[in-house]
Amino acid sequence: MRHLLPTTLLLALFGGTALAGQAPGPASAPDVPVGPRDRFYTSDQFSNTISVIDPAANKLLGVIRLGDTTPANLSPLYRGQLLVHGMGFSPDRKTLVAVSIGSNSISFIDTATNTVRHTTYVGRSPHEAFFTPDGREVWVSVRGEDYVAILDAGTGRESGRITVPNGPGMTIFSPDGRLAYVCSSFSPETVAIDVQRRQIVGRIKQESPFCPDIAATPDGKQVWFTLKDVGRVQVFEAIPPFKPLKTIETGPITNHVNIARAKAGQFAYVTVGGLNEVKVFRTDDFSAVATIPTGALPHGLWPSGDGARIYVGLENADAVAVIDTAANAVIATIPIGQGPQGVAYVPEAVPNGAGAPNLQPLGAAGQSSTLTLDGRDGKAATQVTLFDQGVLQTLQAAVTGLAPKKPYVLALSSDPKGAGPLEPLAAFMTNPAGAAVVNAIGPIRQVTLNPNESTRRSLVIVEGKPGETGATVQTQALR
Repeated sequence: MRHLLPTTLLLALFGGTALAGQAPGPASAPDVPVGPRDRFYTSDQFSNTISVIDPAANKLLGVIRLGDTTPANLSPLYRGQLLVHGMGFSPDRKTLVAVSIGSNSISFIDTATNTVRHTTYVGRSPHEAFFTPDGREVWVSVRGEDYVAILDAGTGRESGRITVPNGPGMTIFSPDGRLAYVCSSFSPETVAIDVQRRQIVGRIKQESPFCPDIAATPDGKQVWFTLKDVGRVQVFEAIPPFKPLKTIETGPITNHVNIARAKAGQFAYVTVGGLNEVKVFRTDDFSAVATIPTGALPHGLWPSGDGARIYVGLENADAVAVIDTAANAVIATIPIGQGPQGVAYVPEAVPNGAGAPNLQPLGAAGQSSTLTLDGRDGKAATQVTLFDQGVLQTLQAAVTGLAPKKPYVLALSSDPKGAGPLEPLAAFMTNPAGAAVVNAIGPIRQVTLNPNESTRRSLVIVEGKPGETGATVQTQALR
């Protein structure tokens, strides 16, 4: 969820306790210091879990299992969730929503008991879901189609749809609750919607068609969104006529953006996967403040209730990096489930007690292996994680350093330099930044890390398409 109820209403509803003046709330709301009742949640795409963290202790408490790992989830009678991805939470902090893109579902989870209240199924490949400011509706960006699905927050039933440009990636709300902003992952256009009338009232040009994430500043003045394919962030005015303000070059595989307020001002934090960094910018003059190394493929991020910390999901490291915003440095790393995507920091999510009922241990979901592919110059270019799924692994490669908009093949080769016959794993096209996120599945760890040289295979990237491959451009490092 990217917006909270106005401060006066929160005070009336919750006996004087208001949520913080941090995104997604208004700047006028008081801060909530980090405490043991707070929770940080991550959507773990490959283990199909929600990791639950106590931010006061920077400790994983356990996971909520929404589905099984592969191959157990391949049955035609499988009923669990698949590819748990997006996340949001209600203004009263009592409900978490988790979006599963593979099973087209929205899971409504009770934050006090860590149990699923009900599950709603929507259209193809939903990406993110957020509550409206009054807490009555959940707006779901159905990225595989061309609409935002509106769900009743109490029953989970779909009550309406708003047609938007094809491939809506994410919806957030203005601090006053009057406008919703929807960026697109397939069309080069973001739209502003009048929430009450459910009508598009503004259109903002995206410099590329792939926006995965969008954030509104708590002061109500700006909207920031990321462009993953070209490695940029765009900023526009949050009110009509939605004037473009700035485009910032950030780097390959630019993922999410979020806002934190501190004594020194208001700052935008941006995850850049290809560089494994979080970049920090002022929102007043857009100047770069810091670059923070985090770990493999940073994805979602969210500020604590007082803006003192930023919690970052590391997609290819199965971990959360905790950033101190005063020092702009990582102060802790917490192991979690596999492939964290969307995240949420919920101040005072637990009403009382330890807040850990019904959580399960991480188990096999905490097991993974990493490999590196070097470019022709011998320098590391691509980081690969093999997420254990029992006898199989899900492979995810954060590919960088290739020519833009060209076809390539990730393959296994009996020759470490890629000579001779290849066994293709995945064909892919690089984005305009010469990068890509590539997935495959199989017993890859067993063959690439096999101590027997005669049966060992090496990961390589070659030019071209399956059956029409060219030169080898990246090879598995032996270190």
